[in-house]
Amino acid sequence: MMKKYDWYALKLVAICVIVFILQNVFENLTDEFSLGSTTFFSRPWTIVSYIFLHASFEHLFYNMFALALFGSVLERIIGSKKFLLTFFISGIIAGIGSLIFYSSSIGASGAIYGIMGALAVIRPRMTVYVTFIPLPMALAVIFWAAGDLLGLFSPSDLIAHGVHLSGLVFGLIYGIRLRKEYGENIIKRPKKEMSDEEFRDWEDKYMSSY
Repeated sequence: MMKKYDWYALKLVAICVIVFILQNVFENLTDEFSLGSTTFFSRPWTIVSYIFLHASFEHLFYNMFALALFGSVLERIIGSKKFLLTFFISGIIAGIGSLIFYSSSIGASGAIYGIMGALAVIRPRMTVYVTFIPLPMALAVIFWAAGDLLGLFSPSDLIAHGVHLSGLVFGLIYGIRLRKEYGENIIKRPKKEMSDEEFRDWEDKYMSSY
């Protein structure tokens, strides 16, 4: 079942790009809107604003590539409203994970992991490329999640693995809720029942010698 597509995934990409430009124009913007464990209660809006900030062009590029790709696919399947719900709640849940694991955090990766988690449930056989190797979406998400689980024990790599996993958990849970309505259509061929006449013919043909 396909829903109305309003290009919100790409609109979010555009917003993040504009915000990144502003970050480089106004030096204090990143500090004011980033999510910090010691400043959250005095600046609660940062649980949302941190999603749109990025630390470098490379950080922005990879996140926006994933958001444009996976976000557009999910939005086409479940519709723009549910897509935005997935994006923002995944980002907020990921932000809560950030408060637990890290002193500060910025970036849309937690929200994007929520999108990927939802896709892994409702489109598990969709092909994606992981280091140029084609994998079904469900297996690719398992691969990425395993890397983040290992990364939790390597904090020196400066990647917010806990944020990724927190967003992914919500995406998986929400995907389970969406699966009944938007999941893959698995066609089951009905079993053909043998008529009485066909059964007698089969019996005469194969059982008469016994």
